[in-house]
Amino acid sequence: MNQRLKNIRHVALDMDGTIYSGGTLFDSTRPFLALMAELGIGHTFLTNNSSKSSRDYLARLGQIGIQAGPDQLYTSTMATIEYLREQMPQVRRLFVLGTASMRREMEAAGFVLTADSAAEEPEAVVVGFDTELTYARLCRTAYWIRQGKPCIATHPDRVCPTDQPTVLVDCGAVCAALEQAAGRGPDVVLGKPDPCMLRGILHRHALAPEQLAMVGDRLYTDMAMARRAGALGVLVLTGEATAAQAARHQPPPDLVLAGLAELGERLRAARQTLSERIQNE
Repeated sequence: MNQRLKNIRHVALDMDGTIYSGGTLFDSTRPFLALMAELGIGHTFLTNNSSKSSRDYLARLGQIGIQAGPDQLYTSTMATIEYLREQMPQVRRLFVLGTASMRREMEAAGFVLTADSAAEEPEAVVVGFDTELTYARLCRTAYWIRQGKPCIATHPDRVCPTDQPTVLVDCGAVCAALEQAAGRGPDVVLGKPDPCMLRGILHRHALAPEQLAMVGDRLYTDMAMARRAGALGVLVLTGEATAAQAARHQPPPDLVLAGLAELGERLRAARQTLSERIQNE
């Protein structure tokens, strides 16, 4: 494992449950990012949460004390836009079950969003994490799916992590309801664990898979994606998954750590060992 850590040149950081929970930034996050800069290891914030546009995410990070540029963020909405452009270039009219922030990003990407009306027919349906969900729009989404329109889900997460006394029903759970109502589920589910979420980062920074660590709190998205992409999978126990769940999971994550602070120390130690070896040669 020490050799694998020596190879790491970039970390992909899940957001909810990894660097913060709800509105609370973990104490270890800023020191970890400072250490990554010291070690010369780059980072990208990666999230399945499609409730906010990339612009709004960068603003949110700034509000909690994390300065990041557009090339340090990748969201499931961005993956959805890329998928539509590459795989469905003829599609322009969409019915989007998502927040106003998400819909603005889709419009800015050049798509025409149809209104909640049977008279405005879309060419495809996109389902995201809609924290502004209304019953009428849920019903309209089911109607268009039942009419045979292609359906793309931004990500499969069933719930969104939170530090509040509630359950945040996420895109995967909404898609399950739509499947029961419409008789069919999404044709495509993007976001983690689809390895395309990491391939974009690999291409952007000219990295080989073994040079990338995927750090997250979920077994069925973060760790599954790391395995499929050939990256190092680091599960942190600050979000959804527990140590007991990680111990039972097959195949197991490459690393299971308490949080970012422990990962930082592991990476520092691996770099020091590498530096000492180079000096002795």
